[in-house]
Amino acid sequence: MTNPEPHPLFLETPAPASREQLFAFLDALGVAHQTHAHAPVFTVEESQEIKAHLPGAHTKNLFLKSKKGELVLVCACGDTPVRLNHLHKPLGTARFSFGSPELLLETLGVPAGSVTLFSLLNEKTGAVPLVLDKVLAESDPVNFHPLLNDATTTISGADMFAFARACGREPIVIDFTALAAQSST
Repeated sequence: MTNPEPHPLFLETPAPASREQLFAFLDALGVAHQTHAHAPVFTVEESQEIKAHLPGAHTKNLFLKSKKGELVLVCACGDTPVRLNHLHKPLGTARFSFGSPELLLETLGVPAGSVTLFSLLNEKTGAVPLVLDKVLAESDPVNFHPLLNDATTTISGADMFAFARACGREPIVIDFTALAAQSST
């Protein structure tokens, strides 16, 4: 799979980007977005009350590092099972574990607890592929933290793909539900 050329504004946006720079990038892409401020949340469970008031798919986002040093950003629906011990197989990598908070900040420019699709705006090398859960890839609208976990930004499912492509990433879509079912047999 070949990655698309990044949008020129992607290359011009300094890393780490501010929330205002993220919104300016979305605006330049023509991506409609709505943001709701809330108390910081660090887990899917902590965000249950927020989800009750915002339509669309809510996400869990994982920054992973393989035993060979390969990095990946995984975005999945909050209730989708993600089996780290089987994810390496469809990606053709070594087994994954969570990337350290220091590596996350250095690579995606966000602190632990704030991993998000939008953090791709901070990774200019293209070395971190984007993996999307099939359910999330088919959802509309979708919700992500706008670089920090004290707000949630809603965009359309189509714009999720447009954002990724503008950041020079062609999303890899994996059916995590089917992968979890295979791993339990």
